[in-house]
Amino acid sequence: MANETAPPVVAKKYKVLIVGGGCAGITVAATLRKHDKTLDIAIVEPSELHWYQPAFTLVGAGVYSRAATERFEKDLIPKGVTWIKDAATELLPDDNMVRLAEGGLVGYDYLVACPGIKLDWKKVEGLEETLGKNGVCSNYLPKFAEYTWECIQAFKGGTALFTQPPMPIKCAGAPQKIMYLASDHWRRKGLPSPVATEFCLAGDVLFGVPFFVPALQSFVDSYGIAVNYKHNLKAIDGPAKKATFAVTGPDGSVSEVVKDFDMIHVTPPQCAPDFVRSSPLANAAGWIDVDPATLRHVKYANVFGLGDATSTPNAKTAAAVRSQAPIVVANLLAALRSEGLPRAYEGYGSCPLTVAYGKIILAEFSYGGKVTPSFPLDPRKPRTSMWYLKTRFLPWLYWNLMFRGSEFDIPHKERRFS
Repeated sequence: MANETAPPVVAKKYKVLIVGGGCAGITVAATLRKHDKTLDIAIVEPSELHWYQPAFTLVGAGVYSRAATERFEKDLIPKGVTWIKDAATELLPDDNMVRLAEGGLVGYDYLVACPGIKLDWKKVEGLEETLGKNGVCSNYLPKFAEYTWECIQAFKGGTALFTQPPMPIKCAGAPQKIMYLASDHWRRKGLPSPVATEFCLAGDVLFGVPFFVPALQSFVDSYGIAVNYKHNLKAIDGPAKKATFAVTGPDGSVSEVVKDFDMIHVTPPQCAPDFVRSSPLANAAGWIDVDPATLRHVKYANVFGLGDATSTPNAKTAAAVRSQAPIVVANLLAALRSEGLPRAYEGYGSCPLTVAYGKIILAEFSYGGKVTPSFPLDPRKPRTSMWYLKTRFLPWLYWNLMFRGSEFDIPHKERRFS
């Protein structure tokens, strides 16, 4: 008798399977449970700790403690939701299954894909070996954010570099937020030695929404920061304190430039997780290919996506997830009832730009760069009130409202300013 391939064995099938137990996954699960407590929901997430990532810049600036950003995942999983403490390694949407790292398969009727973004540290030669020492820091992981504050405090003058890789990245303003806070700290400290601060970014604009660029440029000028456009960090030699950049010239040619540093804050290159990029759910660029309005997959009608790993052209921020989650929930529940999808995402995102201690420019915008502030105030003006919003209210909203399924949000709409 010829050998026959046995059908894959599915450990269990759920009505709704959520891949990713970060901000997006827990918010969707909690909101679904609030609407329908009978739904059989599971979250696939390997991590034991959950971090409030919007505060990592504040940790790096000495305003927040790392401990204040951390909670145990087990305490955040909504009641009645199954936690599959494992990592997804393969998405099989043609079979309505997900393969797990321990080798098992889990099935679903509907999939919500929100696995977050991959920080690709290896893409910068020498970075992993020197990160967290030699004056090489990054706010993109909590253990390294603490070292950022150590570097800022220990800096006695010389050259400080801040880098930004090609887009997209999560929180596109984060690479420059810490630069402003460091510059403000050094100014307040009155460093006796000259400080040469450089912002080396792979792109050719200071910020992706032109409306906010003049306001940010004024702080760049005030702090005496040199901006080097089209500088993409390729390698770091920590002990020698040298950073190598690939620099694209006006004619498209690429040359190599080596810069000395006394301190360097690195924003790592970023991409979708490997198992997403290799899956049928991915578009040509590797992101989960969803309709930018409904957030349903363009090919698989029983798959929805939100958060950093999707193809939507919005800023990858927690504020975007706060807007996307209720839309995914409403549309998924409608799909379960075989109804049309009632909600549309307009691309809202928010970036509280910390331009100084106690001062924030609250950039809020939607698809197409539309300026959509929550308050009838000129958002280009740095405000102390926005600092309190960032440091006190938004963390409370995150832990106590989003993660409990509340669909409360601060209303925002398009406004025009002279």
